[in-house]
Amino acid sequence: MIIVAGHLIVDPDQRDAYLAGCEEVVRQARGTEGCLDFCLSPDLIDPGRINILERWTSRERVESFRGDGPDAEQQTTIRAASVAEYDVDDSRRL
Repeated sequence: MIIVAGHLIVDPDQRDAYLAGCEEVVRQARGTEGCLDFCLSPDLIDPGRINILERWTSRERVESFRGDGPDAEQQTTIRAASVAEYDVDDSRRL
C-alpha cells in the first residue's frame, strides 16, 4: 500500500475556493481503480492549511492517477507544500 500524506499552505481567504476547485479531482480519485481513500480537508486550527491523505493499492496506481499534478491556477495558489509518499507493508485496525 502507498500512503500520501501532508499539507498545503494557501492564503486563508483562498482556501475554500481551492478546496471547491478540487471537488472533481477527489471524485475522480475515489473512482479510480486502486484508490482506497483520497481526502483533502481544511485544517481545524490553521486557516491557510489544507491536509492531504491518500491511500493506494500500489505505486503504479497512484502514479497513473497523479499525472501532472495540480493545474497552473492551483499551483499559483499554493504558497508552500509538505507532502510525502510512504510504502506500507502491513497495517492493523485500531
